[in-house]
Amino acid sequence: MQIRLEPKKLTEVDSDALVILGFDGAPPEAAAADQVKELYDSGEFSGKGLEIAILHRPAGLKAKRLVLAGGGKRDRFDAAELRKLTGAVVRSLKSKGIHSITLALDEPWRSDDFVASAVEGAVLADVENDRYKTDPKKNEKQVALFSVLGGSQAAVDRGRILAEAQNFSRDLANEPANVLTPTLLAERAKQMAAEFDLECEVLDQDRMRQLGMGALLGVAQGSAEPPALIVIRYKPAKAPESKDHLGLIGKGVTFDTGGISIKPSDGMEKMRYDMAGGAAVLGAMRAIAQIKPSIPVTALVPAVENMPGSKAQRPGDIVKSLSGKTVEVLNTDAEGRLILIDALTYAQRMGCTHLVDAATLTGAIVVALGSVNIGAFTNNEAFLEKLLTAAKAEGEKTWQMPMDEEYKELLKSSFADLHNIGGRAGGSITAAWFIRDFVNETPWIHLDIAGTAWLDDSKLYMAKGATGVGLRTFVRLAETW
Repeated sequence: MQIRLEPKKLTEVDSDALVILGFDGAPPEAAAADQVKELYDSGEFSGKGLEIAILHRPAGLKAKRLVLAGGGKRDRFDAAELRKLTGAVVRSLKSKGIHSITLALDEPWRSDDFVASAVEGAVLADVENDRYKTDPKKNEKQVALFSVLGGSQAAVDRGRILAEAQNFSRDLANEPANVLTPTLLAERAKQMAAEFDLECEVLDQDRMRQLGMGALLGVAQGSAEPPALIVIRYKPAKAPESKDHLGLIGKGVTFDTGGISIKPSDGMEKMRYDMAGGAAVLGAMRAIAQIKPSIPVTALVPAVENMPGSKAQRPGDIVKSLSGKTVEVLNTDAEGRLILIDALTYAQRMGCTHLVDAATLTGAIVVALGSVNIGAFTNNEAFLEKLLTAAKAEGEKTWQMPMDEEYKELLKSSFADLHNIGGRAGGSITAAWFIRDFVNETPWIHLDIAGTAWLDDSKLYMAKGATGVGLRTFVRLAETW
């Protein structure tokens, strides 16, 4: 899809579809006003959120169609709603074989945040996740051009960069596990880093063994596929004034059977997206390399398969982490936290002063927050406030979860420094406490994205599958540091 900024008047737009916003009870002032008013008066269009109506051969316009897109209540309409609405419009018109779409934005919707969000919505909506379908007609309906009337070129470029990076992340997380092994994930990361002038290093199994990453290697030992620790570095052209160094750590379990503590078979096929956190931080680095924030950023993705092979880790095993602390493994399906702690320790050794990890970590967070909010945990309220501000600006809903000291008591082990689960109650919180024990006083945020990283069904604005959640927040966090 080509993205373009067009400084034209409505009456000059020659497009398959000209899209204007309409709000609940408030018809837009635009060309073909009488026809638009008729739609409102007849009840065919009311302006409610994500509602779409089409006028063919609109009076006074060159465009073949005038499309009314419902924004809902005007006073509640924000950039996140525009992102969804634009996506819904693109997916709806694409299904009708429309090839060129122009979105007209009036004040106050011409600010950079709104324009960027509109472009993001269009690019995200264009993905169908049908790569492995052999239907020869699957690509017949394509939107070739999406144009925006109003706004700046910088905003259009930013929206395209973010959405293409998010689609890169979604593509990784959607890949089946027989296609995307830890080794091939590392290869994809190398290719991306080379394309965008980022430094990339991949630690193999032998190097991890030399360093003493026993927690990570314990998870990987049941699989015939070797693990990889992917490290990607962005350095600003100008040396920053502060010593701050942002570390983004993403869980990279390319497939999770649960190991010896095996998962139920129902729904296990979705466990290919158990590396969605890793995909999000890789995509974030792709965007960061182009947006060029002033803070150095390092991404680490511990990539493994969690399999029940003959050499698999057993419940009751005790492993020694890179930090030197020992862990009694009570449940091998609590593997994400084990690979994260070694990656977080390594990030601190590399000089990262602020840490954010993202992981599809617990079913407990899905019970607590459903598929609406990311669960956020921290040891530093000021740092979390920065991230929450970034998340709100990007429309990625995030909710702070408690970290009371009492939860840590549930991780006490009689045989090691701690064990890797704290029981059923408060499962997402005890998981976060487990990770927190390995970051010491370094400002740290843990994002549990288990409920938000995957769509079980297509939405009006996005196809079924991986969402790429967290990526936009990471980029905004670095960009506004």
